[in-house]
Amino acid sequence: MIRAPASAPDHRPGWLAIAGPTASGKTALALALAQRWPVEIISVDSALVFRGMDIGTAKPSAAELASAPHHLIDIRDPLQAYSAAEFVHDATALLGQIRARGRLPLLVGGTMLYFKALFEGLDAMPSAQPALRAEIEAEASQLGWPALHAQLSQVDPVTAARLSPNDSQRIGRALEVWRASGRPISAFHTRDKAAEANRPLQIEGQPGLLLSLEPVERAWLHQRIAQRFDAMLAQGFIDEMTELRARGDLTPDLSSMRCVGYRQAWEALDAAENMGRQALNAQELAELHERGIFATRQLAKRQLTWLRSMPQRQVVACDQPGAMQQALELVEAALRPETA
Repeated sequence: MIRAPASAPDHRPGWLAIAGPTASGKTALALALAQRWPVEIISVDSALVFRGMDIGTAKPSAAELASAPHHLIDIRDPLQAYSAAEFVHDATALLGQIRARGRLPLLVGGTMLYFKALFEGLDAMPSAQPALRAEIEAEASQLGWPALHAQLSQVDPVTAARLSPNDSQRIGRALEVWRASGRPISAFHTRDKAAEANRPLQIEGQPGLLLSLEPVERAWLHQRIAQRFDAMLAQGFIDEMTELRARGDLTPDLSSMRCVGYRQAWEALDAAENMGRQALNAQELAELHERGIFATRQLAKRQLTWLRSMPQRQVVACDQPGAMQQALELVEAALRPETA
């Protein structure tokens, strides 16, 4: 008996992703894809989860949000935390729901820790220990975070070396893990990097396509970062920050207020308040402008470093003519049904 040949497996991606440094054009590309294919956008951004933080995060406009289904935006109050583990849980559930609706999940953002957790999984380190954290924060209030950073350097020099002495959130977590498990937090990050570099990108066993927007000329990105920060200030970023501070329940140690731009604005407004003023003078505004742009450039540098460690990505030179068309053609080729 001659058997009919089995149908070839479908190698089209089960998800799409757009990653890149801040101001590289991720939102514009996502919306262009949404005009051509039935996608739903999952935000991969640790700042966009917070309500009331619109200008300083360059959150998509109401019109942009309405142009395609968006997820994981405005899901937390700035007083609340949102962890990588929560993101993986939420994003994984959304991937299944979107596919069940016959649509294609499109992950878009620049929070590389979220992408890393989604692609590689999370290390099985101890969960949050509120009692231990309260104990650590009490020590910090007496001794200061630099002293606790010195403690961390004794038990986990690898982690301490990459943290600022005033990075309260990460120092606190590292000490919490040490005290809970007796193991440094760096011991939980010992994956085989060479093996992972040669493994196709998958989420829950489902392969996909990662487009990485990377400029050839760093100066192009720096100019866009400066233009974006100028636009934020013109749109009322200082007023947004003033309203957030006026709530009275937010502190600079919260993850929301540690976002790039918000941290620098908080410090600037704190300094003005200590001088008996509620508004920034011209010199303070100029200093905030300089510090905000510098911090954003540093963020972009870290984002690019992470992306360049991933050989599985499809690079699009976002500062070159025809970048948008190149990206669309890559997606079209990936989604094209295979023919015998």
